[in-house]
Amino acid sequence: MTEQKHLEPTPWSLKELFNGFDDPSIAVSYAQLEEMTKACEAYRELLAPDLAAEKFLEIIKSQEAIQKLMMRLYGFAYLSFSSNTQDQKAQTAIARVQQVAADIENRTLFFSLWWKALDEENASRLLAASGDYTYYLQQLRNFKPFTLSEAEEKIINIKNTTGASAMDMLYDSITNRYTFKIEGQEGELTRGELMTFARNADPELRAKAYQELYRVYGNDAPILGQIYQNLVRDWRNENLSLRGFSSPISVRNQLNDLPDEVIETLTQVARSNASVFQRFFKVKAKRIGMEKLRRYDIYAPVSSSDKKYSFQDAYDMTFEAFNRFDKGFASLAQKVFDQKHVDSEVRKGKMGGAFCSTLGPDLTPWVLLNFQGRGDDVSTMAHELGHAVHSLLANSHSAFTQHACLPLAETASTFGEMTLTDLLLERESDPNVQRDILFRQVDDAYATIMRQIYFSIFEREAHTKIDAGASVDELSEAYLANLREQFGDAVEVSDEFKYEWVSIPHIYGTPFYVYAYAFGQLLVFALYKMYQEQGESFKPKYLRILSAGGSVAPVELLKEAGIDVSQAAFWQGGFDLINEMVTKLESL
Repeated sequence: MTEQKHLEPTPWSLKELFNGFDDPSIAVSYAQLEEMTKACEAYRELLAPDLAAEKFLEIIKSQEAIQKLMMRLYGFAYLSFSSNTQDQKAQTAIARVQQVAADIENRTLFFSLWWKALDEENASRLLAASGDYTYYLQQLRNFKPFTLSEAEEKIINIKNTTGASAMDMLYDSITNRYTFKIEGQEGELTRGELMTFARNADPELRAKAYQELYRVYGNDAPILGQIYQNLVRDWRNENLSLRGFSSPISVRNQLNDLPDEVIETLTQVARSNASVFQRFFKVKAKRIGMEKLRRYDIYAPVSSSDKKYSFQDAYDMTFEAFNRFDKGFASLAQKVFDQKHVDSEVRKGKMGGAFCSTLGPDLTPWVLLNFQGRGDDVSTMAHELGHAVHSLLANSHSAFTQHACLPLAETASTFGEMTLTDLLLERESDPNVQRDILFRQVDDAYATIMRQIYFSIFEREAHTKIDAGASVDELSEAYLANLREQFGDAVEVSDEFKYEWVSIPHIYGTPFYVYAYAFGQLLVFALYKMYQEQGESFKPKYLRILSAGGSVAPVELLKEAGIDVSQAAFWQGGFDLINEMVTKLESL
């Protein structure tokens, strides 16, 4: 591993993509895309049931080459936009690449339509010769019942460019320019800076942070709510009215190749275990000397410790944890730093939160952080680097099969966090900080599992209500009721939290994404328990899951590791582990 000293938060380098929006290579790339697309269009006349396997693979590889070049162009535009959401050149570049992508998709659409309609005998013959592309091609055929005519599919692609994609970008542009102020604190704050106060030891500061957050979002709730309503109507119009999906969430389930019944079982088991976290919040209230937690207090520290970590500390601890698990795991994460693919500093206009962006098997992923020295910033570094390792382990696959489906995409990231937590607990000598880490572990389990499941429950309700003509205010009241069911009598929820839903980007940009977090966290609990019990013999199973990427059906891949996600008992096992943690905290 490359030794690095005195690391500080820095912007990332995008030079492996392009040298700026004036780089002549961008124009060259667009010209190449046009030539590649024309060459691909010429294959239309060759398509027939008896198409030779060699020619079939040649067509797929030509489409993959287009996809890889398109992702370079899109990645440069999107990563530049993430660095500065107010950059008009980046905004324009995203709009351009989306328009070109829609045009290319329409011009090459004939192949996937032909493939879906091909008879079973010839499809089986070609699948047998498809190698790493096999699962991708099987998934395409799984969408046959929901596929429209070529003319209709083309119209939808065009519509999405100036419809859903544009609305989602508008939401990002509006919300990422927000600034916040807290009385007694100097200057304007980004959302990330504001929310550091949600974990502050001062209960008044915690309350002020949330009140300010939802004052700002609440002021724009009528506008942000309208954006959401239109995105939901667009989702329903396309997927239910035109394509014939049975429900809004079944679209995401089909994309994830997970049966509706599996996600329904996960949701019901989680909902029936709401009392586990309600008990935790009562323990926490007692620990911090409150009769009852307010929603402002759920992430409050349980000790007076306000330990800060330098960026170098975060790096050192993360890589020590990764190395202890597996040196190869750590060396892959190191590539992200070596290639300057981390943007970690806090800046006005920069996209909040954190993410890992994989643009193709031939490129090391880029990681966005907003590092401020808190314990959860260290965990976030481990989490996002885990995503990068997952992508790099799967980079032997094609551009069509590198990415794991969303629920499995959280496997390496959450596992990486757990290796870090174990290290922190071992190394920490201050009992107050140790207790804080244990409480934060359950805090994180709540945020990743129960909070996300209830977001998903709200999404289902919102899609139904919007179809019935619900107003933004009615959606806000429904969200407040959702929170009150989630917290029961354990947490007092004040009215301004009715605007929380308009502050959740995932429900705008990727409907029903959020259950993937709960799926991934509970899955990792099972995997981590196997690791603790099996030691070195566990690693090949785990690395097999990660290195498969999106080349194997998720249910099949997990069955190889002895996991049956169709059974309620599997999901309950994850909650049993959380219950053990809460019982331990109750006894302290």
